[in-house]
Amino acid sequence: MFIFRSLTTRIIATTITLLVAGIFAYASFNVRHQQEMLIETARESTELLLHTVESSIYNTMHIGNIQDVGSILSMVGQHNQLVGVRIFHPHGVILRSSLPNEVGRTVNAKDYNLYQTPRNYGIFDLPPYGEVLAMVKPIYNEAACHACHGDKARVIGVLNINYSLNRTKAQMLEASRIFIFSSIAITVFLAITISLILLKFVKKPLDNMIDTMSKVENGDFAVRIEHKGQDEIGRLIVSFNSMVDRLDIAKNELEKLHFQQLERADRLASIGEMAAGIAHEIKNPLAGISAAVTIIREDLDSEDPRGEILGEVLQQVKRLDKTVNDLLFFGKPSLPELSCIDINSIITTTLKFASQHRGSVNIEKIVELEPGLPPVYADDKQMQQVFLNILLNACQAMPSGGVLTVKTSRIHRNESEFVRADVSDTGPGIPPQILEKIFTPFFTTKAQGTGLGLPICAKLVNLHNGDIRVASDNDTGTTFTIELPACHIGDNDVSEELHET
Repeated sequence: MFIFRSLTTRIIATTITLLVAGIFAYASFNVRHQQEMLIETARESTELLLHTVESSIYNTMHIGNIQDVGSILSMVGQHNQLVGVRIFHPHGVILRSSLPNEVGRTVNAKDYNLYQTPRNYGIFDLPPYGEVLAMVKPIYNEAACHACHGDKARVIGVLNINYSLNRTKAQMLEASRIFIFSSIAITVFLAITISLILLKFVKKPLDNMIDTMSKVENGDFAVRIEHKGQDEIGRLIVSFNSMVDRLDIAKNELEKLHFQQLERADRLASIGEMAAGIAHEIKNPLAGISAAVTIIREDLDSEDPRGEILGEVLQQVKRLDKTVNDLLFFGKPSLPELSCIDINSIITTTLKFASQHRGSVNIEKIVELEPGLPPVYADDKQMQQVFLNILLNACQAMPSGGVLTVKTSRIHRNESEFVRADVSDTGPGIPPQILEKIFTPFFTTKAQGTGLGLPICAKLVNLHNGDIRVASDNDTGTTFTIELPACHIGDNDVSEELHET
């Protein structure tokens, strides 16, 4: 049964089976038809001979030569296909016959039964002659016969001929044998021809394609299949070659993009290390400058205009200090101190801090926190930093006022439970060309931004095995979505895995 797993083998086997069945059906029909034709020919010959004998007998009897009837029957009976020509009485007694020893005997029961049926011929076995075609024809009592037979009987005799079918059967057997042998020869020829055609035009191209696909699967995209046909296999090969071309192009592009990403990652790593080093060098002088400016400012009178200038200097020092802290954190973030915390509580506390920002005065806040949410494994301070950054960005996106919506919910993904938080604003939205870069370190559109706020948020969420994503358009504004794994009893191993991460 293993060979029938091949498509070509199944097609060849099915085709040959249908071909043999069709030729067998046709041969059976044709042989039967030929047999019927030969039998019909024999019947017509017998009927013609019967009419000839009948005419001869009538002519002889009309001129009164009754004795010549036996001679006519004997002469006709010498035909090599005839096994008996006779005239028997309607009661079954043989009156005249080509076989003299039959005269006076009772006619064969099958011949007599044939006379009593509506049909005038029949086929049956007649030992020792074998199968014969028997035909009967009544001899009616006409006016010319009344002189010898009177006028009472309607039928004065029955003319009976037995025609041997041995020669006809031999012809039928020979014709059947020739037709069967020719059908077998045609079947074998067509089966071999169809098999060779399928092997050449179907199996060979398919095997070639399978071998080529194996090479492509192993990473060789330089292989192609040569095929000159315009049939379905040819079109399939053209499509396959086109697919390999596109795969080769995609592979080269991916390799190029991967190389670019590696170069970019190396540059970012170098920039991060350099930034961390610079930040360490800057942080201590900034602390000294801040302390010195604070002392100088305290020594000035409250009405001294130089105090306002010194206050502005302190604000810029604080901004520089925050930038340095962001650089240090992005270069080497601290591991989260995980515990089961209530995300609704974190969001409520963070909203209070964000509400103190001067840009949130004209903003309507909609808070929809789902009650009964499971706790999440997270560092409360780092999560507060994430939500504060996102909330402040949302407020800054609506300088003329708008609606800030915060929602929490429970979701299931991959048979695990997560807590989801959505922060939405009704600002102008983020253009698509910028949206795909917002989590890229040092990318910013703000005049005083460092481009590290959202990358830090993404890094913190990833450290918690969570997910952060953003959706934005001009009509509905921007929505940040954060999903964190829920904390359940018996999940203590998760905390250890997060710490190891």
